[in-house]
Amino acid sequence: MTSAPPLAASPKVAPMTHRQVLTALSGLLLGMFVSMIANTVVSTSMPTIVHDINGSQADYTWVITAALLATTVSTPIWGKLADLVNRKMLLQISLIIFVASSAVAGFSSSPEMLITMRVFQGLGGGGMAALSQIVMADIISPRERGRYMGLFGAVMAVGTVGGPLLGGWITDNMGGLTPDGMGWRWNFFVSVPFAVAALYLLQKTLHLPKLEKRKVSIDYLGIVFLGAGVSLLLIWVSMAGDAATASFKWASPETVWMTSGAAILLLAFVITELRVKEPLIDLGLFKNRTFTLAVVASISVGLAMFGAAVYLSQYMIMARGATPTMAGVMTIPMMAGLLIISTVVGALITRTGKWKRYVILGSALLTASLALLGTIHYDTNYWLVALYMFVMGSGLGMVMQNLVLVVQNAVSPRELGVASSAVTFFRSLGGTIGVSWLGAMLANRLPSLLGERQADLQNAAVELQKSDPAAAKAFNEMVASGQLPTPASMPETIRPIFEWAYGDALAHVFLLAAPLALVTLIAVIFLPNLSLSHQTRSERADAEQEQPAEGEPVLASPIAATGAAMAGSDTGQGALPDDAGSSHGAPLTGGDAAPGTDQEQAAQEIPTDGREHHGRHA
Repeated sequence: MTSAPPLAASPKVAPMTHRQVLTALSGLLLGMFVSMIANTVVSTSMPTIVHDINGSQADYTWVITAALLATTVSTPIWGKLADLVNRKMLLQISLIIFVASSAVAGFSSSPEMLITMRVFQGLGGGGMAALSQIVMADIISPRERGRYMGLFGAVMAVGTVGGPLLGGWITDNMGGLTPDGMGWRWNFFVSVPFAVAALYLLQKTLHLPKLEKRKVSIDYLGIVFLGAGVSLLLIWVSMAGDAATASFKWASPETVWMTSGAAILLLAFVITELRVKEPLIDLGLFKNRTFTLAVVASISVGLAMFGAAVYLSQYMIMARGATPTMAGVMTIPMMAGLLIISTVVGALITRTGKWKRYVILGSALLTASLALLGTIHYDTNYWLVALYMFVMGSGLGMVMQNLVLVVQNAVSPRELGVASSAVTFFRSLGGTIGVSWLGAMLANRLPSLLGERQADLQNAAVELQKSDPAAAKAFNEMVASGQLPTPASMPETIRPIFEWAYGDALAHVFLLAAPLALVTLIAVIFLPNLSLSHQTRSERADAEQEQPAEGEPVLASPIAATGAAMAGSDTGQGALPDDAGSSHGAPLTGGDAAPGTDQEQAAQEIPTDGREHHGRHA
């Protein structure tokens, strides 16, 4: 496999001041806000939206999965392009795609149209997710990232907490402003003016180091194989099952050919990546232990996070009878935990340089919270559920962004874009599989629970037929059509039975996600405890340019000396713990590295291409 071409450093640029960083971040933060608000504003109203366009539980799952699938497939593409062409332009393009598709989704009249627009939302969202992390590495060093977490926390607070509240209020109160009375359509339009402002700010304030101009080679074959393989796998997960609503059984000819086809396509993708000049995902990165373990952790945290969090709003609406507005209010504890803890932990990481303890603690909290959510019912005391959600949000706040941070800190600057997007890709992949699989488990579990209450349902139906024949007929037609029912549309005699069934079925989903989070905990325990660099991407690239030529002593400069001390952390030699207290970019204290010591030995074993170790020179 051909290694990535060297990243040519731009002419040396003086380090940005705090004010300059804030100015550069303004457009990026607003762009992230637009992306978040466009997603979260529809989260609490999605059950209502799917119901109004005559969608089923399977449609509900695919509305969520379609965006995640497109995000998953497109993320490594955006990341690779970020290493090749203008990242600012890519960021603006992804924002335009995202917001334009959101606006069109507001006119959806069928599940098929909504799902299609969600695919385009995912394409743009994949760019926003990958490029925002890459751009931050251009202007903020890993060690200083926590200093700005408060700003990102504020944006996340407005987007993740305000979005669902705004979306619920719009759905409940703005029906009079649409011809069909469906006020939720404004949820898709609300982000447009913010997007225009974000594009303007990005153009005026974001100035990034220029990349070396070179011939660009896009791995189109890899894109096709990856997209087809992952899509086929997810379609199988969504359609298979043992319930009457499933398209085919788990053990069936359809399962055999779909899983075999997905395996062949993904194998073809791996072979392609080993042969092409510019691979979509550089498989050589897996030689780096930090990258490999972060990928494993990201897959499992994506499975747990997306797979469980997506169904929290559905639990509030379907099991507790909340309106979309109230569902937004009721899920605030999870968002509050994520925002508060991520901000506090970010500041602590910047001040102390210690990160691993927080990632391990966060993974443990995530695992415990999912296990606890697996014990809830439709009538569980809300404050207990709120506590579980807060613990879950706290765990996510310690894990999610820090996994990207440690990977950016551990790879060479020339591979920072593809490495960052790869971690985001695998997290999205895990989330997409999680939503599809857990959605299938929910669709299978729900009918069996309703079957246990068949006698109660029959008695309630008889009573309803006597008291309100018209309501009984309408309800029977809705159930027969496979439409996703909401408690607000159910007769009072039947509603408690469905709330009980949804409560237990959704708790089963959370319980299934807990072992997946445990994989995250195991993976992060074994992450190498590397010190965080004080240098931005361009500064690290300049440092690489100053490395001695091949054949010269590796310890010829202070930068090389520090790199030597940190080298071998993925091989078990000379690893420097994150609380070592040495200043990055400065030589180690004199006299401690005598000839023949482990540090000198580690320096001699640094690979000449620097793939695994150059990210630790600073």
